[in-house]
Amino acid sequence: MSSTELPETRTAAAPPASRSRTVRVADGEELRSVTLPGLSLTVRARPGDRPGLPPALYVHGLGGSSQNWSALMPLLADLVDGEAVDLSGFGVSPPPADGDYSVTGHARAVIRLLDSGRRGPVHLFGNSLGGAVATRVAAVRPDLVRTLTLISPALPELRAQRSAWPTALLALPGVSSFFARLTRDWTAEQRVRGVMALCYGDPGRVTDEGFLHAVEEMERRLELPYFWDAMARSSRGIVDAYTLGGQHGLWRQAERVLAPTLLVYGGRDRLVSFRMARRAATAFRGSRLLTLPDAGHVTMMEYPETVAQAARELIADHGGS
Repeated sequence: MSSTELPETRTAAAPPASRSRTVRVADGEELRSVTLPGLSLTVRARPGDRPGLPPALYVHGLGGSSQNWSALMPLLADLVDGEAVDLSGFGVSPPPADGDYSVTGHARAVIRLLDSGRRGPVHLFGNSLGGAVATRVAAVRPDLVRTLTLISPALPELRAQRSAWPTALLALPGVSSFFARLTRDWTAEQRVRGVMALCYGDPGRVTDEGFLHAVEEMERRLELPYFWDAMARSSRGIVDAYTLGGQHGLWRQAERVLAPTLLVYGGRDRLVSFRMARRAATAFRGSRLLTLPDAGHVTMMEYPETVAQAARELIADHGGS
């Protein structure tokens, strides 16, 4: 759910979806656009260190982008051929033609991306909203998922933390436009500091360069005419997914996942409660659980080496090269 971006990057020309400003691409990364009927997705590729490595796909959270994985991907490049997707309406991917920002809609887009590239089965990673999307993908298309790594997945909570309420409120009709007007005088720096306070266990871990890059990215996104609409509709999609019962409920689908699963939770997560770790470990059969007491909502950005080590062990045990 983070809008923060990472240091040690270089500037590259943005894809056609965003020409007014450039988007940063880390060393060793490549951007490409995948166009499908009614859908265009930007993919950030971090090729493996050698040919023939198994594929991996990384899915970001609400308000985030493929850049949220730029710290983790190179740490696994000796094991997987990595790609991170900008979900529809985020990063530099344009909105979907059908306006579907539901969890199911995002999952359908990920499935279409994987089917079009014939990359499955992949080692699938998801954070927050991306964790809910990845759970749905793994449940309905087990043939596409080799292993599953979920970092603070947005799975239904009966009693959400108070600090997570603004996300739910954003889903209400009219709230996003009201908030946009209310905050129109906020600087990009103020917005980024707010996001970091919400998403990091310790915002002080972000370097000055990383903060500067995050501000530049925030400025770029605020120029997009669909920025608030994508946020509001995706927030509504999360809330709607929380209310679904029966076989379409996310917890029921978690129980259906066959792929070996790694769960990662931060003790200082203000958006997904740390207490959900135990329930998730029970729902995903035979799963592994990594808990980091000092981490927040975006563990792969705060503690990429620790997350990489746990993912490395999962991949090595289940289909690594």
